[in-house]
Amino acid sequence: MWLLIARWYCPTARTTISLLPDFLSSRLPGTLDEAEAAVAAYETAATVTAAADAVRPPETASDGADPVTLEATTRWLQRRVKLVRACLLAAIGIFPEVFKGCEATVTAFRARLETESALVVLRGIAADDLAHLPPPLGFGPRPTRRRYGKKRDPHEACPERPP
Repeated sequence: MWLLIARWYCPTARTTISLLPDFLSSRLPGTLDEAEAAVAAYETAATVTAAADAVRPPETASDGADPVTLEATTRWLQRRVKLVRACLLAAIGIFPEVFKGCEATVTAFRARLETESALVVLRGIAADDLAHLPPPLGFGPRPTRRRYGKKRDPHEACPERPP
């Protein structure tokens, strides 16, 4: 799906400003409903592999390209699960009176908000706090990945190769 997003340039702030429709996810391709459906399938499936097969079934490419592998689909699904759960946890923290006792699952949020499009409704509830919520719901920074071990310089020569 391709959708043109209106963008304007602010010369004072030297940045661009865009108007993102309510149903689109930020910093993630697709809509909020697509991300929510993928996470809901993950929550109800017995295994990650079963959820990945349900969300993105293996297809044979007709144009000679390689089909999407199960490993790629699993990573695709886990990325969405991580981002959506971070949004739900942030929403519980920002609105404790609304989501008191609610688990950070799509199923629980759907039940609490009494809708099948919990992320779209949640974006409306959190309209004033979207700058603080992580994507795909808000416009804040992505959750950081914890890296352990020594950081390597990407331009450092390999130890087995002579300089």
